[in-house]
Amino acid sequence: MRIAIIEDDEITRLELSKLLNTQGYETVLLIDFGNLTDELKQYSIELVLLDINLPYENGYEVCRKIKQVMPVPIIFVTSRDTNADELKSIQVGGIDFITKPYDTLILLEKIKRALQLSNPNNFRELVKKDCTLDLHLSILKYQEQSIELTRNEFRILYYFFMNEDKVISKEELLEKLWNDKYYIDENVLLVNMTRLKKKMKEIGIVHLLENIRGKGWKL
Repeated sequence: MRIAIIEDDEITRLELSKLLNTQGYETVLLIDFGNLTDELKQYSIELVLLDINLPYENGYEVCRKIKQVMPVPIIFVTSRDTNADELKSIQVGGIDFITKPYDTLILLEKIKRALQLSNPNNFRELVKKDCTLDLHLSILKYQEQSIELTRNEFRILYYFFMNEDKVISKEELLEKLWNDKYYIDENVLLVNMTRLKKKMKEIGIVHLLENIRGKGWKL
């Protein structure tokens, strides 16, 4: 699990990273406070720990911007401790709120809970654009029809479902889904994409994946 830490105090940032690393989490420390959203998009992140008092923009504005580009859960970790602060953190899309100085056991439990709630493996199905992806049976359903997906077809489609409205390039799919040298050849990916689109068309799905010329595809 990879967790991004957005905290402008270096000592707090490093201490928090060390704590998470000892618990088996991988951490990404974001310090380009003028371009946090762009920096965050460079990584595959499962959770964000976000301070409120930041340079350039406060954590509330940063949270709003992150939520516009990725569905990652966000926990506010801050010295602000009023009910109004906690309420606003929820209103802008935060999943939880903890004040500094925090109890490490409570923080770790909140992180564990947030990751469980947001982990699609804890659910049976994902639904996008009226299409249902069964995560256990590798089946795609649409209007009372269904198709079985191969392992590769399922992995491709699952990645799109988890990155809705993001343009995904061939290079990103190859990097994120396959590490085996056999799959470095992009022709293998294109063959899988063609088969997947053909299968979807058989049950009337022609609106799910959009080809963005020269850039890739988008759900």
